[in-house]
Amino acid sequence: MTHVHLAHALVIRNGAVLMVASRYANHDEPLWNLPGGRQRFGELLSETAQRELLEETGLHGVAAELAYVNESYDGDRHFVAAIFHTTVRPGALQLPSSGDHVTGAAWIAFVDVPARNIPPVVCEPLSRYLRGELPLRYAARHDAGVSVRWGDEL
Repeated sequence: MTHVHLAHALVIRNGAVLMVASRYANHDEPLWNLPGGRQRFGELLSETAQRELLEETGLHGVAAELAYVNESYDGDRHFVAAIFHTTVRPGALQLPSSGDHVTGAAWIAFVDVPARNIPPVVCEPLSRYLRGELPLRYAARHDAGVSVRWGDEL
C-alpha cells in the first residue's frame, strides 16, 4: 500500500473560494480542486499548502488554522489531505508556465462549487465545510470514486 500525504490551501474571499483546474493523464477534462498537492520529504503539511498555492496560482500565502482533514482510498493508495485556511497577499492570479498540470484558476462562488467538474471525494466535504455542516472537520471515504495519475507515474 502507498500512502500519499496531500495539503491544500483554502482561500476564501467575498463568498468565493479559490480553485484550480488540473489535467491528469487519465481524465479527458480538467478536474477542479483547491490549490494543493503532494507533500515533499522534509516538508510540513502547512508548508506544502503554501508552496503548492504559489506554484499553482502565483499567490503568496500563509497557512493558518486547519480547516479539515479528508481521507480516502484509491485501490492500493491511501490518501490523507490536510486543508488549511490560508491568507494571501493581494495579487493577480498567475498560472504556471506551460507543461504544468494546472490549466486554470478562478474564484468560485460557494453556491457554484457543485457545478464545477470536481470529484465527489473533494466536492462533498468542501461543500459541507463551506455550509458549516462538517462539525468534526473530518471527511472519509473507503472508495475515493476517482483515480488520478500524475505525470511522474506514467
